[in-house]
Parts: sequence; C-alpha cells; structure tokens
Amino acid sequence: MAKRCDVCGKQPVYGNQLSHSMIHTRRRWLPNIQSVKVNVNGTTKRIKVCTRCLKSGKVQRAI
Repeated sequence: MAKRCDVCGKQPVYGNQLSHSMIHTRRRWLPNIQSVKVNVNGTTKRIKVCTRCLKSGKVQRAI
C-alpha cells in the first residue's frame, strides 16, 4: 500500500537513525494516512488521505 496522501501528496521522509554509539542506520518517518470514503464529483470513492487534510476540511467525507 502506498503511503501517500491523494490530496496533498505527503509521503514518507527518509533519514538516519542515530544510536548512542553514533551508528547511522536508515529509517523512514511515515505520514498518518487514513483510508476514507469521500464525495468526488457526486460519486463516493475510497481514497487515502492524511489526517492534516481531514482536520483542515480539504475533503468532504461521504456518509
């Protein structure tokens, strides 16, 4: 499953995990993606949306 918001395009960010002994290993920070039913042009579709887009009202949830 793609960890990408269909509204704003937010996706995973990559970087280094740094231990106490300064060993660098790669890691990812994942966005909080929710699968919701949304009204799109009068039809109901299931899309993946980040919680920031849900809270800000950028999508209209279907009932």
